[in-house]
Amino acid sequence: MTIAETIQSKLTAGLSPAHLEVINESGNHNVPKGSESHFKVVVVSPAFEGRPVLHRHRMVYALLAEELSGAVHALALHTYTGAQWQALAAAPASPACRGGEQAEAGDAARAEAARPDAGRG
Repeated sequence: MTIAETIQSKLTAGLSPAHLEVINESGNHNVPKGSESHFKVVVVSPAFEGRPVLHRHRMVYALLAEELSGAVHALALHTYTGAQWQALAAAPASPACRGGEQAEAGDAARAEAARPDAGRG
């Protein structure tokens, strides 16, 4: 079973969702091809009724504790009640990946080049 399938199975069993999307977004990040490390989860559940977003996220984290302590590096959660989902009908798009360590190295190089004394020996 893939990690995405495991996430789907655990959330289905634990939350009885009216709507569930488990999207592997690893391909949008600086990871090896075929990785299962970055996920977006959209879940609509009656279990979320009357609960604040923080509590909803904690419910999901508890169900996925094993995956989050291992292979899953990032989990974007979008947790809704049925009424909230009907009003939205779609979760927000995920932001573009900045490239992890490569982006950080580029940021550092740009910061160095922007220093007033850069290039003066």
